[in-house]
Amino acid sequence: MTLNRTRRALGAAAAASGLALALAGCSLEGVDTGSEASADELSTVEGEISFATLELSSNPDLAKYIEDTIAAFEDEYPGTEVEWIDVPFAGAQEKFAADAAAGNLPDVVNMNPNFAQPLEREGVFMDIDQADPELASEYVEGAWKGFQVPGTEGTFGVPWYLTSEVTMYNADLYEKAGLDPDDAPETFEELYEDAAAISKAGAGAYYGLHPALENRFLTDLAKIGVPLIDEDLVWTFNTPEAVEHVEMLAEMYQSGVFPADSVTQTLNDAKEGYQAGTVAVFPSGPNFLNGIEQNAPQVFENTRVAPQIAAEGEPINMSVMGLLIPKTSENKGTALAFTKFITNAENQLAFSKVAPVLPSVTEALEDPFFQDDSDGTELSKAIKLSANGLERAENLTPVQYDDQVKNAVLAKIQLALTGELSATDALDQAVEAANEITGGGE
Repeated sequence: MTLNRTRRALGAAAAASGLALALAGCSLEGVDTGSEASADELSTVEGEISFATLELSSNPDLAKYIEDTIAAFEDEYPGTEVEWIDVPFAGAQEKFAADAAAGNLPDVVNMNPNFAQPLEREGVFMDIDQADPELASEYVEGAWKGFQVPGTEGTFGVPWYLTSEVTMYNADLYEKAGLDPDDAPETFEELYEDAAAISKAGAGAYYGLHPALENRFLTDLAKIGVPLIDEDLVWTFNTPEAVEHVEMLAEMYQSGVFPADSVTQTLNDAKEGYQAGTVAVFPSGPNFLNGIEQNAPQVFENTRVAPQIAAEGEPINMSVMGLLIPKTSENKGTALAFTKFITNAENQLAFSKVAPVLPSVTEALEDPFFQDDSDGTELSKAIKLSANGLERAENLTPVQYDDQVKNAVLAKIQLALTGELSATDALDQAVEAANEITGGGE
């Protein structure tokens, strides 16, 4: 793919078919999705490629890092040229789907597993396990698995940067509720007890916790050991443990532990509540601390961090961003070489020093940088906590949990929280709806 072709495709293809493809579930029927690379193609590192990222250019430091890394690659591989295209996060999935349908995806595409899965399922991307069988051993196992499709052989992307949430909490609100801010919750039971005490003290002015169902409902089930989906892709999360969890959420909502309008609110509402000082606890990646510092300095001053909460022996959650190479790329060897270059230990360590994210290669994670919290800041503590948790971290959200499934599930869970359905009925109906959408059990 030439650079000029890419520039034309990003706009034209989206305008022509982006919305239709998104609504149609990204069907690529009849579209040439290319072929796996030959040994000769993979050994040829020359020519032009395009490299699409998700909303990185707005940060000047990140933009400089990307430009410098591209320049270093071009120096190491004379005769190569990389065009960087930064795509706004909003609408990116639809844009990439449209580009795939037009056969004009950039040569290296930055996506998370949920963005990528519909295209992976259609065979759009190069199988990295086949192209370089030794590469997987260099990466965090849970991150590498993020780009595997259940029931399909192969890995269709290389993990790039990771985040794993920590528990952020407002020490000032803890003190107002008579709680010790140095005694952070370590279990869900302790979290819910703290939240109840803070909401009682707040009397409607502030709350202990926002349920953030959009973001946390399914991953919290996984963290307490509830199986979400089985090997046959049948949703299975209507277990007695899940019923108990939903009953707890309903009790907290109906007793005023959560804000009154929180049941149908989004993750952004929960973020805004924390930054406004009206929500005491917000689990998020260390990168969110920068946003708090910029938008709410007083809340930032009061923010403390603690490890991510999960039941003993259960995994914690991590978010994965990766790089994928479409099989339609005309320079697959250059695209793979660039993907390996920008995700190598040296470059990922440099990336993590510019942005509060974690590297996906184990060699970079061994650097003392990720254990150094000697400056006493909550950011360095958060990075250390997050890095140390990666050993038990997984991408807990099944790639089948797309917006359609999520909306169907949450519609039932919201009724349980408001008391219009029992927890048992809500979960049974949620599982039934999810299986109808994804074809589970057929």
